[in-house]
Amino acid sequence: MLNYIIRRLLLIIPTLFGIMIVNFIVIQTAPGGPVEQIIAQIQGNAVDATARVSGGGTELTNNDLENRQNFSQTSGFESKYRGARGLPPELISEIEKMVGFDKPIHVRFVHMMGNYATFNFGDSFYKDQKVVDLVLDAMPVSISLGLWTTLLTYLICIPLGIRKAVKDGSRFDAWTSGVIIFGNAVPSFLFAILLIVIFAGGSFVDWFPLRGLVSENWSELSLVNKIIDYLWHIALPVTALTIGAFAGLTMLTKNSFLDQINQQYVITARAKGLTEKRVLYGHVFRNAMLIVIAGFPAAFIGILFTGSLLIEVIFSLNGLGLLGFEAALNRDFPVLFGTLFFFSLLGLLMGLIGDLAYMIVDPRIDFESRDV
Repeated sequence: MLNYIIRRLLLIIPTLFGIMIVNFIVIQTAPGGPVEQIIAQIQGNAVDATARVSGGGTELTNNDLENRQNFSQTSGFESKYRGARGLPPELISEIEKMVGFDKPIHVRFVHMMGNYATFNFGDSFYKDQKVVDLVLDAMPVSISLGLWTTLLTYLICIPLGIRKAVKDGSRFDAWTSGVIIFGNAVPSFLFAILLIVIFAGGSFVDWFPLRGLVSENWSELSLVNKIIDYLWHIALPVTALTIGAFAGLTMLTKNSFLDQINQQYVITARAKGLTEKRVLYGHVFRNAMLIVIAGFPAAFIGILFTGSLLIEVIFSLNGLGLLGFEAALNRDFPVLFGTLFFFSLLGLLMGLIGDLAYMIVDPRIDFESRDV
């Protein structure tokens, strides 16, 4: 087992390198990069024309941009960048140097991966902060949402799916299927809005806060009150995510158990006089749960990033999903690649954890005899 874990950890390095190089080429060669974003700011076409743009120790303030723009009106320079017509070549060169686009794409990639190897993720172009600081600030929100949602989803779905398999075709199976279909049909963000309307001062009661992971005076609270305050803040967002996430896993658990219940070894176990509980949890469980466990890493990563994006927006939670989304919109490449690196690494580690969970559920699985 130890040899397998070491091999998998070593395999993460080339896999992560491959993921980064593919995404780097796609993102770096796509139109509308950071140079175009800064040019749009100069021309007054950016979404936020008052933002400060920085990188590599150089900053362009609004006064600088205004002076450059006045100068550009008399220039006839033609640029390869969209919207750069009329801007002086000196300004374009300065912007390229500032965001690192003055070097060939392969040099930029090698430089970025060399910095990543020393845990230097660079600085944001637009927030005047280190990427690692932005990621670490957003990490508690995303981990809280992803971990609690995944945990609650599995705690609800596995017993419910087993119960539905045992009671297949009964009234319990019918009405719970109706609830599941309804929960699957309504997006999580609509549940979030409904919860706000009912429980967060919308139209009924005002029991829960609308923003933040903790209160402003959280550091002053006692340990017990800190825990209560934290759970109080994440109650609504986690509830919204859990309602929208448990449908698929419940049906997967049910179908897995139904498939195993009809196997010959179950019939043999019942013929030997074993109790239904012993048959279900002693024999069926470990076989049926393999496919459920296989989906755990993907479920966690999905909730952590894509699933929680709108929830983070609705509840004003600054998580990794929102951070990466804003970086993509602003073409903030250091933040974009930094979050991509963290998510890719986390996904690969979760895949390893999922494999190890196989062994816990079914000790008959031997990873030592497998080639990675």
